[in-house]
Amino acid sequence: MRGLVVKNTGSWYLVKTDEGPVIECKIKGNFRLKGIRSTNPVAVGDWVRIILNPEGTAMISEIEDRRNYIIRKASNLSKQSHIIAANIDQAFLLITVSHPETNTIFIDRFLATAEAYRVPVSLLINKIDLYNEDETNYMNALIHLYTTIGYHCYPMSIKAGEGIDMVKKQLKGKVTLLSGNSGVGKSSLINLLLPELNIKAKTAEISTAHLKGMHTTTFSEMYVLPEGGYLIDTPGIKGFGTFDMGIEEISHYFPEIFHTSVNCKYSNCTHTHEPGCAVLEAVEQHRISQSRYASYLSMLEDKDEKKYREAY
Repeated sequence: MRGLVVKNTGSWYLVKTDEGPVIECKIKGNFRLKGIRSTNPVAVGDWVRIILNPEGTAMISEIEDRRNYIIRKASNLSKQSHIIAANIDQAFLLITVSHPETNTIFIDRFLATAEAYRVPVSLLINKIDLYNEDETNYMNALIHLYTTIGYHCYPMSIKAGEGIDMVKKQLKGKVTLLSGNSGVGKSSLINLLLPELNIKAKTAEISTAHLKGMHTTTFSEMYVLPEGGYLIDTPGIKGFGTFDMGIEEISHYFPEIFHTSVNCKYSNCTHTHEPGCAVLEAVEQHRISQSRYASYLSMLEDKDEKKYREAY
């Protein structure tokens, strides 16, 4: 029997079968012997084959080939990867300029990870009703930066209901991953899109001591949208490591750096110190933003320090 993994609870997976019912499933032991160096060999969005048990549960016997997926650093101490979701049409990264602030290194790491797996990303900028003049100007600068690179940006206020219709239009008929730091409004957006879920328990207060969101979602979950398509809610994510990326590949996932690098003197240029580096020249001339270049360097440091294991 074939089905779609719609929820991961850590030890169990909920699989929506082609026949309709949602069945609780576990993984057959041999999955852990195939060299999958991930904390979750099965992810939300995976299409799987299952074998029914007499008591009504099932075992996942096979994972179909993934079209794509998004990964992050595992939250445990194993330094492995964690697959957030698979078979995604697009990703929405929900960010906030303040209350709490989403830093550009986090944004750029997410964008680079999505570029690596050819997942289109749009930025949703929430809480515009709370921003003062300086914060609004900074938001507009971010929108200019990322739209120039090629990413769609949608200013919105979930609380005030601004910009929601545009988001709904972009969601229709697609499998969309919704991600972002904790506290930016993911659960509030899901409640607005799917009020019948009433996931109030997942909506956390902002920690006033650190102005950071409290973590509210532990595992990814997929919801059916009334207009067609699916929305995948993801855990509050602190950061992304450079899994599956060679040090020479990282620049490929920053479109403006990649396009500029064709003019570098050396084909193996790392864009850090080499003479005749077109990227360094573009940064100096502000044709590539300092913040994007800083994000690129931070990802290079991941590889240099071997902070994370490679994932299969």
